[in-house]
Amino acid sequence: MTPAPEPEGFREKVLRGGRYLVLRQALGLAIGVGGVLLLTRLIGPANYGLYAGGLAIVTFVSDVARLGVEVHLVRREQEPDRFVYSQAVTLLLLVGVAVAGLSVLAQPLLRQWFEDQRFIPPLQALFLAVPLVLVYQPAFAALERELDFRKVAFLELAGQLIFYAAAISLALLTGSVWSAVVGFWLWQTWLVVGSFWAARLRPTLAWSPVLVREMVRYGLSYSAANWIWSARLLVNPLIVGRYLGPESVAYVSLAMRLVDVLSFVRAATWRLSIAALAKVQGDLVRLRRVMDEATMLQALGVAPFLCVGAAGVLALPALLGESWHPVIEIFPFIALGSLANAVFSMHSSVLYVLKRNRDVAVFHLAHVGLLAGGALLFVPVIGLIGYGLAELVAMASYVVIHRQVAKIFPVRYRTSAPWFFALAPPIFVALVPLPYAPLLFVPAVVLLSLSRYRRVVAHYVRHLRPRAAEG
Repeated sequence: MTPAPEPEGFREKVLRGGRYLVLRQALGLAIGVGGVLLLTRLIGPANYGLYAGGLAIVTFVSDVARLGVEVHLVRREQEPDRFVYSQAVTLLLLVGVAVAGLSVLAQPLLRQWFEDQRFIPPLQALFLAVPLVLVYQPAFAALERELDFRKVAFLELAGQLIFYAAAISLALLTGSVWSAVVGFWLWQTWLVVGSFWAARLRPTLAWSPVLVREMVRYGLSYSAANWIWSARLLVNPLIVGRYLGPESVAYVSLAMRLVDVLSFVRAATWRLSIAALAKVQGDLVRLRRVMDEATMLQALGVAPFLCVGAAGVLALPALLGESWHPVIEIFPFIALGSLANAVFSMHSSVLYVLKRNRDVAVFHLAHVGLLAGGALLFVPVIGLIGYGLAELVAMASYVVIHRQVAKIFPVRYRTSAPWFFALAPPIFVALVPLPYAPLLFVPAVVLLSLSRYRRVVAHYVRHLRPRAAEG
C-alpha cells in the first residue's frame, strides 16, 4: 500500500513554528559575533580563557543540576498548575544552593587539578550563580509548553544584549576577566525576572514528596543522556586547560563560540523537532519522512554559514591581534564536527520522542569518550591541533546512533548527504593555500548547478520568508 502523502499543513506549521526561534538566532548571530570579538579583544586570550573555561564547567554542572525538571513540565500530560510550578522552582532553588555550597568545598580539588591557579576565583564566582541559572527553568518551560516562542526569543535575545553591554562596558574600564563574570550574573538575573514576568508565574515555596519523586524520576530518565553529552564541555577546560593553559582554552572556546553562533539554525530547529516529531510518533512512515526532511534542513541550514565563517576567521588576527591566530587552525575541525552533529541531531530527536533515552545515552557516551580520549592522546603531544583531531575522532560515534535508528526504520541519506559532502570541504578553506583553496568550492558549485537542488533552496527560502497575511 502506498503511504498517504504528508499533509501540507503539517509541514507549513512546523516551518512557521520555528520562525521566531530562527529570527532570534539570526539576530543573536550579529550580536554574538560582534560582542564576543570585541570582548575578547578587550580582555585578551588569557582572561577570556579563564572565563570561558569556568563557564564550561558551570554549564555542565548546571545541566546536571536541572534534573530534567523543565522537560517534565513541558511533556507533562496534565496542565501544570501554580503548585506544580512552585514545586519545580523550590526544588531547583534548593539544588542550586546546594551546588553553590559544594563548589566552595571542592576548591582544594580544583586547585590540585589546575596548574594555573588563576582559574579558581572566576570559576567560584560563576558557581555561585548556579541558583539563578536553575530557578528560571520552570518559567521557560511554561512558555515552551504554550509554544510561545516569540517571548522565548525576546527573553534570550535581551539577555544576550545585557551580557555583552555589561561585559564590554566593564572591560573598557578594567580589561579583566571579572567584566565577563559580572555580565554573566546580570544576564542570569534578567532571565529570572523576565521569564517569570513573561510566563505570568508567581511561584511560592512549596513541597510535595510525591510530586518531587515524579519530577526527579522522569527527569533522571531523560537527563542521563543529556548529562553525558554535556560532559563534552569539560574536555576543553579540564584537558586543554591543564596541559596548555588558559590561552589555549580561549582559542578553543572562541572557535566553539563562533561555530555555535554560525550554527543558529541547528539550535532553533532542534528545539522545535521534539514537539514536531512527537506529533507523528505513532506513525513510523511519517516519522521517517519528517526526520529525512529535517536532516536535510539541518545540513542545508548550517553548512553555508559555517563556510562563510571559515573564510571570515582569516580576519581574526587583524581584528583581535596576532595572539588570536591559533583560532584559524582549530576552527575548521570544530566546524566540521558541528556540521556532522547537525545532520545527526534529528536521530537523537527521534530516539527521545520514542522514549529510547538509553540508546541516546549510549551514543553520547561513545561520542564524549572518543572526544576526551582523543584529546588526552593528542593534546599533550602535539598541542592545540590535537583538540581538532579529537573532534574528528569523535565523529566515528555517529555510526552508533545511525545503527540505533536503523533498528526502528530504514535510514536514508539521499537528501542530506549531497549537501553535507558538497559544503563540508569549504570549511577548511583557511588551511589550504592559494591557488588550491578555490578548489574546495567546486563540489558546492556543481551541486547548485543542478536545477533540482536550486529548487530545494528556493522552496525553503519561501517558507521562511514572513508573509504579509500573517502580520
